[in-house]
Amino acid sequence: MKVIIHIKEEIEMIILYAFISEERHQSLLDRYLPVFSEDIKRDILRYKRWQDAQLSLMGKVLLLHGLRTYYNIPDVEIGILPNKKPYLKGQKLHFNISHSKELVACAIAEYPLGIDIEYNDLKISYHDFTFQMTSNEIQEIQDAEDKMNGFFTYWTRKEAVIKAHGAGMMLPLDAFEVIDDECIIEDERFFVKEIFIHEDYHSYIASSYPDIKNIIPLFKHFEEDIIP
Repeated sequence: MKVIIHIKEEIEMIILYAFISEERHQSLLDRYLPVFSEDIKRDILRYKRWQDAQLSLMGKVLLLHGLRTYYNIPDVEIGILPNKKPYLKGQKLHFNISHSKELVACAIAEYPLGIDIEYNDLKISYHDFTFQMTSNEIQEIQDAEDKMNGFFTYWTRKEAVIKAHGAGMMLPLDAFEVIDDECIIEDERFFVKEIFIHEDYHSYIASSYPDIKNIIPLFKHFEEDIIP
């Protein structure tokens, strides 16, 4: 089954997402691996766990499909910036991919952005992560009626900011604070927005683009073959 969608209005941001499946793993590899370069194939196949391989594969599939279907970009080359953040060579578009547990999501927009999704794992204790938090953040979580929800809110929005900034592991989580869904890193202001993808996951997007707070992304969930 092919998904063909015609969008007439300008898209400010699209978020494509999919859930992985062990039952379909080999068929997905057979279907989509030939689409990509040898380097990307090797990166995907180096994973020992089928979950990791499929999450990596589907993130790239969603990106390619999003570019082809909604932006009329049939082929694109992905480069890597000095800070290790991937980008689209020769394009003004930006993208970011996140995955957790069984969900993978790809966000595409005309401005730099980050997306982070986290599975609501009740086995996690926020006490194990306090060394990565500021005192204000610890207090905020402890004061929350639902402490685990407070923890995942803290974690997901800060990861989204880090991905939007592009610093990766070079920027510790306790190096900045998100207050009223905003923060400043190296004199650059970032804005965060909560989004809903699935009730079992926490999801945030972040960008230095102020209007991100008012944007309603176009969400697309795919279960069938999506690249012809």
